[in-house]
Amino acid sequence: MTRHFLRDDSITPAEQAEILDLAAELKRDRWAQQPLAGPQTVAVIFDKSSTRTRVSFAVGIADLGGSPLIITTASSQLGGKETPADTARVLERQVSAIVWRTYAQKGLEEMAEGTRVPVVNALSDDFHPCQLLADILTIREHKGATQGLTMTFYGDGRSNMAHSYVLSGVMAGMHVRVASPEGYQPRADIVEDARRIGEETGGSVTILTDVEAAADGSDVMVTDTWVSMGKEEEKAQRLRDLGGYKVTTELMARAKDDAIFIHCLPADRGYEVDSEVIDGPQSVIWDEAENRLHAQKALLVWLLRQQGE
Repeated sequence: MTRHFLRDDSITPAEQAEILDLAAELKRDRWAQQPLAGPQTVAVIFDKSSTRTRVSFAVGIADLGGSPLIITTASSQLGGKETPADTARVLERQVSAIVWRTYAQKGLEEMAEGTRVPVVNALSDDFHPCQLLADILTIREHKGATQGLTMTFYGDGRSNMAHSYVLSGVMAGMHVRVASPEGYQPRADIVEDARRIGEETGGSVTILTDVEAAADGSDVMVTDTWVSMGKEEEKAQRLRDLGGYKVTTELMARAKDDAIFIHCLPADRGYEVDSEVIDGPQSVIWDEAENRLHAQKALLVWLLRQQGE
C-alpha cells in the first residue's frame, strides 16, 4: 500500500516515534541506509523559493544512494497545462517518490490520489510536517523525551507552522500552547483533530492571547516569521497585529530555566524574535536546521519500506 506524508497526522503517533528513532540512527551513521541505490530518482518540486528544504532533500536523497531531480513549476507544465494528478502519473513511471513544496494543500491531495509512489508535503499553506519531524527530533535530543513537555508557539496561530506544531506536538505527547491574537488563532478543525489525538497520547492544546501566561513554565519556546510567502501585501497589518507576540529575553525568562528556543528559519530578527534570543544559550536553531536532513531521510526510508509491505 502506498503511504503519503501530506500532513502531520498522515502517520500515527507510534509511526512518528518510529521515524524519529530511525532519524536518530541515521544521524549517528549517515550512510547506513541506501534504499535509493541504483541510483533511483526522487522528484523534488518547488513552487516556492527554498534554502533548507532544497538543500536537505537534495543532500538526503544523495545520502540514501539516490539522485534528486529538482523541478520548478516555472520550468514544468505543473500548475499550467497539466493537473497535479496527471503530473503524478507521468512521474511515477520514472521516480521512486515525489516531494512537493507548494501553496494549496488540495494540490498535494490530488497528486497523492493519482500516483502509486509516495508523495511528501515539503510545505503547503496549511502544514509543514517535515519541519516538525526535525523539530521534535531536536527536542528529543535536548530534552531526552517529549512526553509531558510544554511547548509554546508565538505569533500567527493560523499559519502552516502553528497547525503542524499543534498536530505533531500532541502526537508526541506534548502540551502545546498557541499564543496569538484574535483573528490569528488556529483553525478549529485542526485543533479538534489534535485533541482527538491527545486522548491517545496524553498531549493537549491550549489557545491563549496572554503572552506572558503562555510562557510560564514552558519547556520549549517557538515562533515563526509573521510574514510568510504569499502574505507580503499584509506585512504592515501583520506587524501591527502581532507586534506584542515577539519572543524576547524577558519572555524567555518566564519559561523554565532549561527551556530551549526553536525557529524553523529564516528568521526576521527584531520582529518575531530578538537576535539576543536567536544567538543566546537557549537557542538550538542550528541543530534544528541540520535535523531537517536526518528527519527527512528517515521519512523517505520509512515510506519506501511501506511500498514493499
